[in-house]
Amino acid sequence: MNATRIIAIRHGETAWNVDARIQGHLDIPLNDTGLRQAQQLARAMADEPVAAIYTSDLQRARATAQAVADATSAPLTPERDLRERSFGALEGRTFAEVEIDLPELALRWRKRDPHFAPEGGESLTLLRERIAHTVHRLAARHPGEQVVLVAHGGVLDMLYRLATGQEIQAPRTWQLANAAINRLLWTPQGLSLVGWADTQHLDNTARDEATT
Repeated sequence: MNATRIIAIRHGETAWNVDARIQGHLDIPLNDTGLRQAQQLARAMADEPVAAIYTSDLQRARATAQAVADATSAPLTPERDLRERSFGALEGRTFAEVEIDLPELALRWRKRDPHFAPEGGESLTLLRERIAHTVHRLAARHPGEQVVLVAHGGVLDMLYRLATGQEIQAPRTWQLANAAINRLLWTPQGLSLVGWADTQHLDNTARDEATT
């Protein structure tokens, strides 16, 4: 079976990215910087051969994906399973607020406890299973072709871990910048890494929440 090439993209910037506020499944739009990043991304990808674009159904990802679809003329399909990790009752708070108000919970979060799930939310173990299954399902439709996946920071983090064999609890040493271009290869045996965190097309606006 021929491999499927994947370009994985985190959505453009939102106001909540700037504030380090937890978005999860809340439907937050792109800010002006994010809209500009989406257009810069679209121009960079205009000549890429793209068989299909799959995007999280949340508007920050869909708007980013739509810009790429307009530039490449590839069909665009919303995929709920590409949503960010659900943070349940923590959504809408800042990371700093969680550390102050719920220090024990924040510690489990910082230590990347694989089984920790906020009230009404999703554990890292469940997120990993969701993303692994979804990528396999989508990539298997396109042997020998290239597809684009537009999603969120937590999703991109899991893709990197799946492609490199990093454990869920391993500290992150890779970037998850807004609107960066990340390249993977899928076969039925799994994912492999081709290139990561290409931001040459952006004007130094790519934000990684872990560094803010």
